[in-house]
Amino acid sequence: MVEELLHSQAGILNFGIFFLLAVVLLFVILGFVTYAILAERKVMGFMQLRQGPNQVGGRWGLLQTVADVLKLLLKEDTIPKLADKPLFIIAPVIAFAPSFIVMAAIPFTDKFQFADLGVGLLYYVAISGLTTIGMLTGGWASNNKYALLGGMRAAAQMISYEIPLVMSVIGIVLLTGSLNLNDIVAAQENVWYIVLQPVAFIIFLIASVAELNRVPFDLPEAENELVAGFHVEYSGFRWAMFMLAEYVYIFAMASLTTVLFLGGWHPLFSFLGFIPGAVWFALKFMCVFFLLLWFRSTFPRIRADKLMEFAWKILLPIALANIFLTAIIKEILNLF
Repeated sequence: MVEELLHSQAGILNFGIFFLLAVVLLFVILGFVTYAILAERKVMGFMQLRQGPNQVGGRWGLLQTVADVLKLLLKEDTIPKLADKPLFIIAPVIAFAPSFIVMAAIPFTDKFQFADLGVGLLYYVAISGLTTIGMLTGGWASNNKYALLGGMRAAAQMISYEIPLVMSVIGIVLLTGSLNLNDIVAAQENVWYIVLQPVAFIIFLIASVAELNRVPFDLPEAENELVAGFHVEYSGFRWAMFMLAEYVYIFAMASLTTVLFLGGWHPLFSFLGFIPGAVWFALKFMCVFFLLLWFRSTFPRIRADKLMEFAWKILLPIALANIFLTAIIKEILNLF
């Protein structure tokens, strides 16, 4: 009886610690989103010879995004009269929840990870795909033809680019022999996969930008073509949840790119091993994040038909060829 009591108390304590860490991570991600938007606007301003935010919060506009968030929270929450209200209300939740749930499988360091899943990579791909349902649901429930077109565009684009995205990482799975993200990082202790799988990295980067609906693949939210895409009828906090989902996925995708191709928390050179792994992970993460900002500042949007052709006729065949080439090279190396 005493052992059972102690065991139950230990379980409650562990659950409490786990829940507290999850809440801390949520606030860290929300802080990242707040200042990632500011960083994006500043980087775009710099690259386009503009100032960017420079009024609210001093010279650097440090409180501009905070003010924007407060404005969104205070805005009126409107629901169209003929909308499907239950679906309209739940769609932003369906879109946002997977973006935070996938963070459980990502190892930030060798000691900080919420769930060491044997199929962590598969878990990420499977859960992140649920966001597509939220976007399509939001467009359908709005009872607006522009929202419906935006939702259908988002679904078609995200499903199309998920295929080359998954195909690009199969080469890494072949080399590692595991879907566990910790095993993938461990296999890069000497050589990162960006060196061994450069083609896969390029495909993964392009497909991940399309999955994030970022420039030049931001057609689902093309304001000048579809008014505002699948969330045209949303306002206030519900609209903010769609936007929040996008930036949380940027955090998750930059983290996953770091894990899969940049060696996770491993140092650039072995003699720099005295620097903590968390620092290395953060530096690599920021490089990937800056690359995404750079893309938005420089590339123009491409046409819808060209976007779909690029996924099916270019990225997918190259990804398949990379899988076969990786398998052949691995088999040849095993013979020797």
